[in-house]
Amino acid sequence: MNMPFDQKRIVSALVSLLMFAGIIVTADCGAARPVKYYTLNPAPVPEPSVSVENDAPLPVTILIGRITASHLYLDSPIVYSSGDVELGTYPSHRWAEVPTEMLETMLTQSLRAKGKFRSVGRLGSSARGDYILRGHLYSLEEVDSPSLVARFSLALELFQPKTGNVVWSQSYSHDEPVNKKTVPAVVEALRQDVLAGIDQLTNSLDAYISTKGSR
Repeated sequence: MNMPFDQKRIVSALVSLLMFAGIIVTADCGAARPVKYYTLNPAPVPEPSVSVENDAPLPVTILIGRITASHLYLDSPIVYSSGDVELGTYPSHRWAEVPTEMLETMLTQSLRAKGKFRSVGRLGSSARGDYILRGHLYSLEEVDSPSLVARFSLALELFQPKTGNVVWSQSYSHDEPVNKKTVPAVVEALRQDVLAGIDQLTNSLDAYISTKGSR
């Protein structure tokens, strides 16, 4: 039986509307979430291209070397842990810089701000120093179990090129409680943890060089 012309128009319009709605739903489901970026160092100080010597009380030049880490911390997605052996990353929540590079910058800034050393610079092909500070990042992540915390764990060592020996080493590991289950809250807790850790480690380094390293 042939369908009247008016009914054909109505059916055709309904089919078109359903197809259009399906396209909108598909596009909406397939749309990627906007990526949000975070930093541990909200007010970085521009670093000079060369290490500038000053009249600090300790005639020592320190070069900041590499901080090594697993591949998870050599990329920008923020890491979380939901168990003893399970790690994951947030695809839409990322660090503005690679975590190890942020830590190298923050160590440089912290030691320069103390004003105790003649020169603090970054390790380069032409750089020469009395000591090289290097380290390994073990943890910089959200931990969900048994309670929500921000975990930071870093080990540093001071290498003396003249003797070829590691003359000082220190580690820091701490879980900072997070007040609510959001990524910004985790990042803020991580920032507080990192600042406390860097302060503790650089104070220990300062004490070592003040008593032994500058002789």
